[in-house]
Amino acid sequence: MKIQRLLNSSLFRFIVFAIASCSLIVLLTNQPVFSKNDESVFSDKDVDFSFVVVGCNRVDKADIAKTSPSTANIEQLKRTFKEVSELSPPPKFLFFAGDLVMGYTSDVKTLESQLKGWRDLYENSPLASSKTTLIPITGNHETQNEKKASYEGAEKAWLKVMAPYLKYAGNGPHAGGKDNLKTDQSKLTYSFDYKGTHFVVLNTDPVGRDWSVPKEWIAKDLATAKSRFAKHIFAIGHKPAYAYPNNLYSQPEDKEDGLGRLYPEDRDQFWTSLVANKAEAMLAAHNHVYSRAKPKGNTWQIIAGNGGSKLDKLIDQSKNNAFGFTVISVMKDNHIMVTSYGRDVPKEGYLAPSEKYPTTIRDRGDITWNN
Repeated sequence: MKIQRLLNSSLFRFIVFAIASCSLIVLLTNQPVFSKNDESVFSDKDVDFSFVVVGCNRVDKADIAKTSPSTANIEQLKRTFKEVSELSPPPKFLFFAGDLVMGYTSDVKTLESQLKGWRDLYENSPLASSKTTLIPITGNHETQNEKKASYEGAEKAWLKVMAPYLKYAGNGPHAGGKDNLKTDQSKLTYSFDYKGTHFVVLNTDPVGRDWSVPKEWIAKDLATAKSRFAKHIFAIGHKPAYAYPNNLYSQPEDKEDGLGRLYPEDRDQFWTSLVANKAEAMLAAHNHVYSRAKPKGNTWQIIAGNGGSKLDKLIDQSKNNAFGFTVISVMKDNHIMVTSYGRDVPKEGYLAPSEKYPTTIRDRGDITWNN
């Protein structure tokens, strides 16, 4: 009876309320400090799983000494790692879509040093001990030399340094084959499945054929995935198929900066494979901007090249003046949501501390096929 009276007492109810309130405060303080400019259109419980895509964090050549050995925009990289680790629900994957380091060197030891420096930053971040799996992807700065031509030594250096993070790699195309590849691409371009979603990871600058992807291998891989009833398909690589529009640059670009630059017919065949197999999106970087568009057909192209490299000079610079990352949420009802998080570039310089610039939602939308 004494226990019953205690349970019914006002004091007991007050104590329980106080403990619950404190627990809620602790929970909220451990969430990302994001200043959201609109209300969430879905809740955590609606998400089956999510993944993050970001690329282009390397610094300009003039700033290499300031950021050695990683040659990364350290301020923005650390902040991205921290904020991704605080997302709820925790993303299953972080795809880092190329240009992690300055590279552009025929000195393999220099390239390895830069990649190891980047790895050290990741491995000393809270993200490394989280539930999110890192999947790094080659960019042209990792695979190309001073003449902007990919070479085998750079590919081997990448595979050596990034080996711990290539757990899903290995089923890609080998040298030769229908795509007439010069080097083994099986761990640079490859595919894997997770919870009914098919991911295709792309090296967009293979040796001997920069600015391209192995279209024949991709076409077969996507058709096979669809025959196995893949619910969703995403391709992720460094260079976009269709570059950010030339006329939206300031000054206008005179050449396309996507996969159509050298091999437009190959690019078109690759894109046709995506559309034919109802791929929701290709996600890329390379252009230092965030962009979401449908170039042709119903497949989206999302450029998430705003990871920390100096942003491209655009006509509408104020709208696009943000470093950040992009989250793709695969919903339990099979809808696909995209959320782009961004923070203003520090006025003090792109490498400067950024604490006073809050991370906010810059773009959000439903990219479900035929939505």
